[in-house]
Amino acid sequence: MPANAQIEMLGNRMDFDYSRGVTGYVLVLTRLITGYWFLHAGWGKLTGEAFSAAGYLANAPAASPLQGFFAWAAATPWLLDLTNVMVPWGETLIGLGLLVGALVRLAAFFGGVLMVFFYLGNADWGHGVVNSDLFGLMMFAIVGTLAAGRILGLDAIIEKMEFVQQHPALKNLLG
Repeated sequence: MPANAQIEMLGNRMDFDYSRGVTGYVLVLTRLITGYWFLHAGWGKLTGEAFSAAGYLANAPAASPLQGFFAWAAATPWLLDLTNVMVPWGETLIGLGLLVGALVRLAAFFGGVLMVFFYLGNADWGHGVVNSDLFGLMMFAIVGTLAAGRILGLDAIIEKMEFVQQHPALKNLLG
């Protein structure tokens, strides 16, 4: 299914079909690599040794603008328990959604949220402010913004379903 977009860039409105040619392949590859990355990270936490974010949260660098929040989260049992469930399950479901191309915008949004927390939690910036966490955030922004699930993904099929056609706002979660 062609994935058409209409964008305004530098005051010019452009229509383009990014599902054809190299751009579509690169976008699908970006979605698949990002999906595998998160699925692998989440599944490893679910099936490996018991996951705990306590050390990560408690040891956030002083440079992090969220250091106080992270310390509070580490010391608050219910929030730490929630984090210990949400991170591995979130990574797994986000990765799975990207791999099959279903609910891609929703998955990319939550992947971006996690990447913001990871970026700020690793905020020692010893190698500069541009690091792998920031690149991960950009991958989610690209995949979500360009609706990568519409190219060789289940979102192209889901968007044609009668329920989605009757509730067009749902397309904001797809793509």
